[in-house]
Amino acid sequence: MRRMMICLAITILLGGAEASPAQERNAVRQLARDIFKQLIEIDTTDTSRGNVTTAAEAMAKRLRDAGFPEKDIIVDGPNERKKNMVARIHGTGKRKPVLFIGHLDVVEARREDWTTDPFQFIEKDGYYYGRGTTDMKNGDAILMANFIRLKREGYQPDRDLILALTADEEGGDWNGVDWLVKKHRDWIESDYCINLDGGDFTSDKDKKLFGAVQAAEKVYVDIALETRNPGGHSSRPTRDNAIYHLAEGLARLAQHSFPAELNEITRAVLEKGAALRTGQEAADMKAAAKTPPDAEVIARLSENATYNALLRTTCVATMIEGGHARNALPQRARANVNCRMLPGTDPRQVLETIERVVADPQIRVSFVEQKDADGKVVMPVSVPPSPLRPDLMAAIEKTTHSFWPGLPIVPEMSTGASDGKFLRMNGIPTYGISAVFLDLNEHRAHGQDERVPVESFHDAVEFNYRLLKEISSSN
Repeated sequence: MRRMMICLAITILLGGAEASPAQERNAVRQLARDIFKQLIEIDTTDTSRGNVTTAAEAMAKRLRDAGFPEKDIIVDGPNERKKNMVARIHGTGKRKPVLFIGHLDVVEARREDWTTDPFQFIEKDGYYYGRGTTDMKNGDAILMANFIRLKREGYQPDRDLILALTADEEGGDWNGVDWLVKKHRDWIESDYCINLDGGDFTSDKDKKLFGAVQAAEKVYVDIALETRNPGGHSSRPTRDNAIYHLAEGLARLAQHSFPAELNEITRAVLEKGAALRTGQEAADMKAAAKTPPDAEVIARLSENATYNALLRTTCVATMIEGGHARNALPQRARANVNCRMLPGTDPRQVLETIERVVADPQIRVSFVEQKDADGKVVMPVSVPPSPLRPDLMAAIEKTTHSFWPGLPIVPEMSTGASDGKFLRMNGIPTYGISAVFLDLNEHRAHGQDERVPVESFHDAVEFNYRLLKEISSSN
């Protein structure tokens, strides 16, 4: 029976049968589910058993089978395990191309930690389970299903549509977007990019609250604090030892707050977000969005960790190591301080601020070494926000309201980082738009029993299809 349904779906999508709307919906639903299942069951972790290339080649085969010519599909990368897939639907050239990205890699998951096999696609209780169901093989499957759907329809957009499914967003040495920008920018050159690894839509159980458009993200940078000392015998304790100096410096840093700064995105987050709140919180958000913002209001909002992260650069110690023997004063101590910088912040100024705050000449402050796709050491750089383009925002709102009438659309600045940073820092504005509703009370990405609501996934497939057409059809 299942085989017959799949054959029917293929026949409909190929245009070989007169299909009812219900049959078309079922066919698209089956296609998206099959792709999603295939992706979940390919291990793409950055481990000895993981292989992103396997997933990239599997998706390339699906595109070839759907009618994409070989010249419009590229599978390439820095090594045999970290290849990326880039595909293109050619348009009339009336407008510049739009790029769509998603990463194929996922974080590690151990079978003993889960109630299901993390690398088996399981549907139960209204959810799809598996590693990557929310971060972010759901987005990969959405894009794949819709590129296949458009190709089979014979759709010709007024601009090229480019799909890039890439490696090493979650970690590893070969970030796919970075590699493409540096090695083959012509493959992905575009007017702007839509990244499905961002812009989650938010619900509270069955109530849909708002949709988000990620137009900015904080920049991740690690800074090392290290101190050395001659040490000595532990029977002669003294404060002049490595751990004491480091601890005192970290205590001073913990009491420091970087100044609050607002940009176009964070101001819009506060303004639009205020309409979704009530009472003092709503009033404070409105007041904080003014120019200049009210200092007392900023201080009050900053007591909330979420708003504090939105308003300013933050730095926090995440790892500490030190000492060399249980019966000796420590000669060396080191801490990793993880900073999430606001868009446009100069990393060197952050480092200088930390040096000033820890106020101890025995503490050496330096950037933790980072490497680019070629393995070369690079300095952290500032990443600008993407402007809220009126044409794109109008298309997103129109598409959203055609599906969920009246749903608010809120700009977003992610306090984490995604592949969008590599494009933004290289002049390609990037917008996170996933349209997958996730419950605000549930956060399972990177965690145990990762899952996504079945209907939310399939609604997002249809949303993305409509948005693809809205931004690539001349009106």
